Amino acid sequence: MPSVEEIATEIVAREGGFVNDPDDPGGATNYGVTIGTMRKLGKDLNRDGRVDIADVRALTRAQATQIFVEHYFRRPRIAELPETVQASVFDMYVNAGSNAVKILQRLVSRMGFACDDDGAVGPKTIAAVQAAAAAAPRHLADAYGIARRNYYYALADQRPASRKYARRKDGGKGGWITRAEEFMAPKYHLSAAQHRERTARWA
Repeated sequence: MPSVEEIATEIVAREGGFVNDPDDPGGATNYGVTIGTMRKLGKDLNRDGRVDIADVRALTRAQATQIFVEHYFRRPRIAELPETVQASVFDMYVNAGSNAVKILQRLVSRMGFACDDDGAVGPKTIAAVQAAAAAAPRHLADAYGIARRNYYYALADQRPASRKYARRKDGGKGGWITRAEEFMAPKYHLSAAQHRERTARWA
């Protein structure tokens, strides 16, 4: 497994640079770090007494990587989950916060290893995910990737403004979907036709 720093570097590269998309509930973002996260962490990079868009623009790749490793991997205790799902949960945590853990908790509960879907990685969640990984060592990562993809589709179903993240203008897979599929075996990827069928009812 790549180191957490290597995974974080890949996430930063995947997230890209500064974006301030009015359709993104996270607001101004740079390398995947939102202005809300920077305010929470007090990242006043230009030392003007406030954390604003100028600070988001000033964020470096190295600083983003450090934020992800510390606040999206170590502090949420993702390192205590089985290695097979760490990278995908980490990537999803950057993208969706504690929902990344809730998706995993619901998945393993459906597999028969019950735990609360509270979004926190505690002893019961760790034990449940470890039991699920032991029961299906070659399938848990794929199942989680599929659950991620389903989450994105469902979110776009409910929020039309977010559909552009799941479906490109030409009808192909958007960034959300390709991102989820990066963490599952190719045989579980949807074909272009299946994706178009799944999104056909969207305006």
